Amino acid sequence: MANTQRARQLRQRETWAEKLMWRWLRDRRFSSYKFRRQHPVGPYTLDFFCEEAELNIELDGYGHGFVEQRKDDAVRESFLAERGIKTLRFWNGALRRNSRSVRDTIFNELQSRAPKPLPDYTRPIEERGK
Repeated sequence: MANTQRARQLRQRETWAEKLMWRWLRDRRFSSYKFRRQHPVGPYTLDFFCEEAELNIELDGYGHGFVEQRKDDAVRESFLAERGIKTLRFWNGALRRNSRSVRDTIFNELQSRAPKPLPDYTRPIEERGK
């Protein structure tokens, strides 16, 4: 129960980067993949989690640059990897400077882990209707 309460608290104190990412991912807006925010897994709370693709997206602020935090992050990623969950990490600043690259990286990872057919309008004209 403590993990659920912590997740609720984190959802109420979102950073600007988390708000932006959630606008992209919520309500199956991102290629119809379902994401949960501040999702508890074991002793950890994942920023954004897609169960279908077993993909975790973490947004890192300046605190993640410190050596001790990097060690904690590595332990966390190892724990998740043992459960088949892949983690993508992005610096908050990357969302502002390279949002297209971040979205492309997420989309490509989703497609490699749990592919969904792309809508017809996204395919080249010569491939449509085949």
